[in-house]
Amino acid sequence: MKKQKIVVLTGAGISAESGIATFRGSGGLWEGHDIMEVASPEGWAKNPELVLNFYNLRRADAFKAEPNAAHKALAKLEEKYEVQIVTQNVDNLHERGGSTKVLHLHGEITKVRSTRYPELVYDIGNKAIKKGDLCDKGAQLRPHIVWFGEAVPMIEQALMHAHDADMFMVIGTSMAVYPAASLIHYVDENAPKYLIDPYIPEGVSSIPNLTILEEKATVGVTRLVEELLAS
Repeated sequence: MKKQKIVVLTGAGISAESGIATFRGSGGLWEGHDIMEVASPEGWAKNPELVLNFYNLRRADAFKAEPNAAHKALAKLEEKYEVQIVTQNVDNLHERGGSTKVLHLHGEITKVRSTRYPELVYDIGNKAIKKGDLCDKGAQLRPHIVWFGEAVPMIEQALMHAHDADMFMVIGTSMAVYPAASLIHYVDENAPKYLIDPYIPEGVSSIPNLTILEEKATVGVTRLVEELLAS
């Protein structure tokens, strides 16, 4: 029998419980930097060394972090379901937590790509990159991150997964960042949907078949996964 497909959209809230700061919170990721200085093509053109250093620090933080109970619970769901993670996060905590199908909408902190040949992408793990580090064709390397104002190349795949979902979960995201926030509207209206976050965004009450768990990810995800595996 074909396994039911669960598609899970995750945001900064799930990683925050592993100690990775969120940029929307006070004292968050972008403190001391205007967002456009470190996360836009214009910021990169103006000061690439600042941008490289910023992401070197983020990469180091990501590698110090450990997957939490929510990451591990989602991986455990694969015992019974086909589980596709669609994450807005650039860390690799889902993979390290055991999930086997992870689509990164906004890029990956563990990778860099060529500024001139975007198809040249390299896995660098937790290595720092600096000005003068070049791709195989001689162009400067940049973080493999989707910056503000850039296209989100993985969104088409994400939309297809949402369309095919038998069940859809939203975990730890403000539902304010588009196009990711639109994914839930591509899910079959009869499919069960779950929103797990201590801060419930406005306007979600109109979404059909939505169950809201107003809890942090480690609590709400763990409980929901236990229920799904037991059913």
